Amino acid sequence: MMHKNILEIGVISDTHGSLPDSIPEIFKKTDLILHAGDIDDENVLIKLREISPVLPVKGNMDSGKWTNNLNETETLEIGGVSIYMLHNIEDLDLAPEGIFDAVIFGHTHSPMAEKKNNVLFLNPGSASYPRAKTNASVALLYINGNGIKINFIKL
Repeated sequence: MMHKNILEIGVISDTHGSLPDSIPEIFKKTDLILHAGDIDDENVLIKLREISPVLPVKGNMDSGKWTNNLNETETLEIGGVSIYMLHNIEDLDLAPEGIFDAVIFGHTHSPMAEKKNNVLFLNPGSASYPRAKTNASVALLYINGNGIKINFIKL
C-alpha cells in the first residue's frame, strides 16, 4: 500500500437533499468526505459513498429512519490532525483548544475559515442552497502532518 504524504479531505454541508453534479469530479481524489449535516436525503450519502468513504453528522433538518445511525457530533484523527464535527456551531459544548486542531460545522450556509486559539473553525458553506451574497461551495482540506491547508471551491 502506497503511503500518501498529503491527505485530501472533502468537506460538504447543507445539501438539503440535492447533490450538485460537479461533486464527484471535485471530490474524486479525496481520502474521506466529511458531511457537516442537513443531508436531508439518504441518497446524498449513497452518492457520496460512491466517491469516497463518508463521515456525516446529523443536522437539524435530518430526520427519519435513515438518520438513526447518524451522530450529532463526530471526532476523528486523520494524518496527525484531530477534528471535531457538528452541524450548528452554537451547539458546541466543549472548549476545543488544546484538544482539537479543527472544528468543522455547517448550518449557516456561509463559507468561513477562521483560526481562534490555534483551532481552525471551518464551515464549507452550503453545497446546494447558499444564503444571500454567497455562492454554493464545498471545501477541500489538505492535511500534511499537523498542518491543514484549505481550498474553498465555488460551485
